[in-house]
Amino acid sequence: MLQLTAKRLLLALGTAASIGSTSLSAQELTPRRWSHLPSDINIIGAGTVYTTGDIYFDPVLQAEDVDMEFYTTAFRYIRTFEFLEKSSRIEVAQGYQDAEWSGTVDGQPQTRNSSGATDTVLRLAMNLYGAPPLKGKAFKDYRKSVYQSDTVVGAGVIVTLPTGKYDDDKLLNISGNRTVIRPQFGIMHSRGKWTYETTIAAWCYTKNDDFWNGNELEQDPFYAIQSHLIYTYKPGIWASASIGYGEGGESQVNGVDKSDRKRNLAWALSAGYSFTPRFGIKAAYIGTDTQTDKGFDSTNFALGASYVW
Repeated sequence: MLQLTAKRLLLALGTAASIGSTSLSAQELTPRRWSHLPSDINIIGAGTVYTTGDIYFDPVLQAEDVDMEFYTTAFRYIRTFEFLEKSSRIEVAQGYQDAEWSGTVDGQPQTRNSSGATDTVLRLAMNLYGAPPLKGKAFKDYRKSVYQSDTVVGAGVIVTLPTGKYDDDKLLNISGNRTVIRPQFGIMHSRGKWTYETTIAAWCYTKNDDFWNGNELEQDPFYAIQSHLIYTYKPGIWASASIGYGEGGESQVNGVDKSDRKRNLAWALSAGYSFTPRFGIKAAYIGTDTQTDKGFDSTNFALGASYVW
């Protein structure tokens, strides 16, 4: 997409930095991230996400009506375990994406298509307070005892590895072609059927020294906070409303500051239903909106299923 002149491409690089691998690396809203799980269980999940949105480039580029449309399929594995007498978990996620970007440049229609693997995502998390490592009947008895009031504090780190499809001669790509390290800290408080959860996180980016024909991209950390209000109708059936805000991530290309600090607002509605104690599904609507004149807005519809053993 966007066969711009070299001069205009250099102007666009900062915007493109925030769009690469959009469906997986952009600000996310994930409720029940700190939920108490039994120790020594395995969870496998599969899901699909449809993403559509608008991209806003610098006006001097004369790139207008730029749209993006992604179809993403992802698989995830989670293993819970006890570590340092705390409930812990490790997660691995991998996706495949069909992506299309289309718009007009100098009044001429341009389109770019790309298909391939997304960047691999790893997560390690530990509940620091509450949620003791328990199994079987001991876990069930504990959950009954804290039904009226329960607080969990957790910390984790997500690492996104640059394993996805990347074309170094293209402006927009599925992969970000760099490692992203994302420390997280969260708190969850439940009272009866209601749960309130908040997570703060920072996206810390490594350098991409092969960004569009050998240009060098660096990016400042991006900071975000997200909150969720969750209602559990009964075990295995829940719904949530979420909101999040993020700011930062100013980029530098070949050492030149792009003055493109990001400010993003996100919101979501999610619901989950368990058909059996081992099998359940989840559906979500997620919207994002840039609070600056450069960036992107997106609408995401997600559907997933998981199995526990």
